[in-house]
Amino acid sequence: MGILEGKVVWVTGGGNGIGKDTALIAAKEGAKVVVNDLGGGFKGDDEGSASPAEQVAAEIRKNGGKAFSNSDSVTSLKAMEALRDQTLKEFGGLHGVINPAGILRDAMFHKMTEFDWDKVIEVHLRGSYNVCRATIEHFREQQDGAYALFTSTSGLIGNIGQANYAAAKLGIMGLSRVVAMEGAKTNVRSNIIAPVAWTRMTQSVPIRDEAQAKRREIMAATIRPDQPAKLAVALVSNLAKDVTGQIFGARADTIELYSQPRAIMNINKEGGWTPEGIATEAFGQMKEKFFPVSRSATSPQPAPAKTG
Repeated sequence: MGILEGKVVWVTGGGNGIGKDTALIAAKEGAKVVVNDLGGGFKGDDEGSASPAEQVAAEIRKNGGKAFSNSDSVTSLKAMEALRDQTLKEFGGLHGVINPAGILRDAMFHKMTEFDWDKVIEVHLRGSYNVCRATIEHFREQQDGAYALFTSTSGLIGNIGQANYAAAKLGIMGLSRVVAMEGAKTNVRSNIIAPVAWTRMTQSVPIRDEAQAKRREIMAATIRPDQPAKLAVALVSNLAKDVTGQIFGARADTIELYSQPRAIMNINKEGGWTPEGIATEAFGQMKEKFFPVSRSATSPQPAPAKTG
């Protein structure tokens, strides 16, 4: 028996990349799987196709599992509500939502169009709202439910050319945290994953210099979409019943736990501050603790802890 035996799980973006591996692994672990994927390009600029989601669902059924496909967009709350109703009718339940569905429309911020901004926010942040809002009341009523939403180091740390993506992904951090806090009394959990995986989305990021090209070669050789997929499956299982409100990373065979924003220093001044005093004295004392303005790929990474 797998760790998702008896569970029904949604996987959005399930036709490709991390979503595809998540759907296949969830089924292998015993879940009945709803494979959702619009079937469009990674920029979200086409009508899409039902084929990618159905191919994954068919593979699950061929291997003895239970699955059906859906090609509606996560950008529609009504579509997600209809999918919830269909899931309850066909599979008799719903216990977990894994939401890696996403697009990229990269540009330097001073060149970013309103359309490119709105499109990415709509898919990532609004999409996360939609899948959660469509299912949260069901989870609360049955006092059982888990979300594995997807953030990014582009949001947690930053990345040049991805202001829209970063804003959406950091917004998902806040969404997940509050869902976890509000769900604590009804056994509704929410966690987020910042994945590093070689998918069509990461392959689409433009190569700007030789150092970045070298990093891409290393990524292609060492990271796979099944690695964050396994983490997502673990998070919606009963074995993780005490895990909620956390930020995880999956980088090759390393699982990361991220810190969350908290004050790291405070400076008081008797009688209060003046603007000049803040700019000279307060900032001067705090400067050694400022975070550098560096890209996520070049930010320091903690040494992996060894298990054994």
